[in-house]
Amino acid sequence: MKKLLVTGGCGFIGSEFIRQQLAQYDDQAIVNLDCLTYAGNPENLAEVCDDPRYQFEHGDIADREHVERLFGEHQFDAVVNFAAESHVDRSLLNSGPFVRTNVCGTQVLLDVSRQAKIQRYVQVSTDEVYGSLGPTGFFTEETPLAPSSPYSASKAAADMLVHAYYHSIQFPALITRCSNNYGPYQFPEKLLPLFITNLLEDQSVPVYGTGANVRDWIHVSDHCRGINAALRLGRVGEVYNFGGRTEKTNLEITHLLLGLLEKPESLIRYVTDRPGHDLRYAIDCTKAERELGWKPEIGFDTGLTGTIDWYRRHGDWVEHVKSGEYRRYYAEQYGTRLA
Repeated sequence: MKKLLVTGGCGFIGSEFIRQQLAQYDDQAIVNLDCLTYAGNPENLAEVCDDPRYQFEHGDIADREHVERLFGEHQFDAVVNFAAESHVDRSLLNSGPFVRTNVCGTQVLLDVSRQAKIQRYVQVSTDEVYGSLGPTGFFTEETPLAPSSPYSASKAAADMLVHAYYHSIQFPALITRCSNNYGPYQFPEKLLPLFITNLLEDQSVPVYGTGANVRDWIHVSDHCRGINAALRLGRVGEVYNFGGRTEKTNLEITHLLLGLLEKPESLIRYVTDRPGHDLRYAIDCTKAERELGWKPEIGFDTGLTGTIDWYRRHGDWVEHVKSGEYRRYYAEQYGTRLA
């Protein structure tokens, strides 16, 4: 895999994947195609931006003309598609951008990748396509898809497109699905970075309903190691689940953070539950462990402490992101309004 097209590489997970690739493989070249929506931040890749093996391309995966031009300029060996609208609450307000990017954008990438005869295509998906679990059991790769939100429905539709391309024309694609990620550089609308940054400023934290919803947490670096293993070792046409084997209720997470940051319980603010809020996610990652030789390596306690420490030390990054200042800078640089 000498040259990769990574889409959505300025986001939380995509930027970690790019940093890992460039650190691990001396001969790896990467083109990062990113639309720079509100959660895509080139500052996440500041440490590699001057690396001659790395190239940033500002563009939209749903823009077929742009994607075709990019493929005409480069001989890509593989595509790893991180690009997605990914916040459930935003999808409940307006599902249009989710369908455009997650479904139509995936279709464009598949079509152009097929024409270019790439060797491997990896669709980075989510455990949310499986819907909600009861108090027992785990999602496996054989679990039927039952998405519960416009966001997860758009990701499930994209997964089905990828599967159809493999099944009908033997397109060399595979799909990865992962549980809740956490770690450095995560946009502070997600639970952990939102709660950490709020608590560091002695602001309240909003807990949906009673906080009983359960999530399985995996450190972003473990997730990206899994994607790399799937890219290089996975069988085309297959799905690989990645999880951290760490189930916590949202209320447990809240109390953990309050304790680690030495903040009072009075900062908990219970709010009306999200419509259609899935009760529980939990991943069985046995297949990835067996076939790819992968396993999660960062324990949750260690990972959470490190994440808190990162946000403490990167107050400027948090302020820059929350203020939108970086967006104004890049809008001027690219001469366009960033979504």
